[in-house]
Amino acid sequence: MHDEEQLIAISALQHWLYCPRQCALIHVEQAWAENKFTAEGKVMHARAHDGPDESRPGIRITRGMPVRSLRIGITGQCDVVEFHADGRVVAVEYKRGRPKSHRADEVQLCAQALCLEEMLGIAIPAGFLFYGERHRRTEVLFDAELRALVEETSTSIHGLIEEGRTPLADYEPRRCDACSLIDLCQPMSLRFKRGAAAWFQASLKSKD
Repeated sequence: MHDEEQLIAISALQHWLYCPRQCALIHVEQAWAENKFTAEGKVMHARAHDGPDESRPGIRITRGMPVRSLRIGITGQCDVVEFHADGRVVAVEYKRGRPKSHRADEVQLCAQALCLEEMLGIAIPAGFLFYGERHRRTEVLFDAELRALVEETSTSIHGLIEEGRTPLADYEPRRCDACSLIDLCQPMSLRFKRGAAAWFQASLKSKD
């Protein structure tokens, strides 16, 4: 079990799975920068959070609900939580783009569900990601593999924060070029420095 002051943001799990260095820059070094993608995502989340709670036939909708799990050591806020008359509780997370090749969005949603399970004492088998480009929901099943990934990722981030270390940059164009922190991270510069150091070491060995 974790104490309140040890809880990490659920968003950190998504950052870690996208890039451990990005996660450290944000959650260890407290660095941040906006770009087009983060600004669009912020607007979409604001719309989901700021709307009023509402009731429809057979369903109550709560927006911006704070959640936490002392067992896993995470805390955050759900965009939307649906409370159905049949007892089902469904978390819905809003994203600006489209489904991704990695599982960061699914992990973020599952983490919210695990918090709700702990807080409400119920089982939540699935939730939904709503992608802005598709304008429709994508169902996410919270199977054993995804649940384990949430806990493994949380454990890794807690270790990162306790050690206070920031991983070295590893430039990957598709990931890095879309990152709002690229100017702070400088992956190409660090890659060049490592390459130059490796070349220098190899040159010394060749002269032995």
